[in-house]
Amino acid sequence: MNRMLAFVLVVLVSFGVIAATSPYLLDKTKLGLDLQGGFEILYEASPLSGSGEVTKDSLNKTAESIKKRIDARGVGESEVTPEGKNRIRVKIAGVADETEVRKMLQKPAVLTFRSADGCAADAGYCKTELQGSEFKEGAAKVVYDQLRNPLVEIQVKDKKKFEEISSRLTGKNLAIYLDEDMLSDPVVQGTFTDGTATISGQPTPADAKALADTINLGALPLKLTEKYTQSVGATLGKKSLEETLLAGIIASVAIFVFMVVFYRLPGVIAGFCLLVFVWLLIAVFWLMGATLTLPGIAAFVLGIGIAVDSNIITAERIKDEIRTGKSIASSLRSGNKNSFRTIIDAHITNIIAGAVLYFIGQGSVKGFAVVLLASIICNIATNIFLPRYLMHLLVKSGKFNKVGYYGVKESEIRAL
Repeated sequence: MNRMLAFVLVVLVSFGVIAATSPYLLDKTKLGLDLQGGFEILYEASPLSGSGEVTKDSLNKTAESIKKRIDARGVGESEVTPEGKNRIRVKIAGVADETEVRKMLQKPAVLTFRSADGCAADAGYCKTELQGSEFKEGAAKVVYDQLRNPLVEIQVKDKKKFEEISSRLTGKNLAIYLDEDMLSDPVVQGTFTDGTATISGQPTPADAKALADTINLGALPLKLTEKYTQSVGATLGKKSLEETLLAGIIASVAIFVFMVVFYRLPGVIAGFCLLVFVWLLIAVFWLMGATLTLPGIAAFVLGIGIAVDSNIITAERIKDEIRTGKSIASSLRSGNKNSFRTIIDAHITNIIAGAVLYFIGQGSVKGFAVVLLASIICNIATNIFLPRYLMHLLVKSGKFNKVGYYGVKESEIRAL
């Protein structure tokens, strides 16, 4: 009786949690541009001046700059990812004016040093003193003073110009801007004759490094050239989502009916565990802040297929054990034990395949791999251990000891 009560409590609590949290999780799940409309662009980055090279740091900082621009405009949900040695993939979902956003993205990140010299009182830092391209490439670095406070050391190409600027602005602020965002406005402490200066005022070494990286990015501004573009209308994206959900519901119902018809009680348990699996995977997406796309849904459905396979392998092994004449409890133990290694081996091969796709693939392929790996991990918890626990509770309760409950006919049981 206690085991039956435990089974009922597990099922009721699970249904309660799923019913209470699913609307929130579904509402907060981010949808990719192929499900809600938007566009995707693959850019190839090259030095704006035509000389130099595209470094990993400059590519990452350019991607960060693009991300900040998009977020500042609030034009839609964005995903900006550096790829390879010189490419950046931009995905923006829910865009109203695609043309305006594309023009904004193609502008290179502009670093400027500005002063208020000669500006009106309310004009702020209106005079541009130095451009990012006037700094030596990769010269900005973090150094420390005698008190171990972080400083940013910079070097310019034109020493004479820097000497004139520093002499004129001694005791005044020289603000640092990336595009129109002010990063810092340090006070010029004196005249710099060797083309080298240090910037203080950064509270932590991480802040100092971020400023140094930004200055290095400004010294090597990157030009972005479109290599590939894809646009999906909001109506088409909505239709894709509706059709995908309908297909998923039909497939899930068909799977549940199949499991119940062929495996009876284990099939019912498998259906319940699949529901928990779907809920857990959605919760994992929410915790990861992942964006769900059509390839991701494909991996999601594949994960359901893997979960069903796990249940089928276990149920078939239990049926085989029952056919040999063993008791239900003994068949449950033997079937679970004999199927465990097979299931785990299959999961390991899937994990290896998913890991290879993740580390070698790009874009949607990598997204597919992430969902696949997450589904396998969730599957181990919800379709290997959970059904075994629930079946153990039912069998030990003594109320489900007929072989017909497990899809086995009396005539199939071989005499010992």
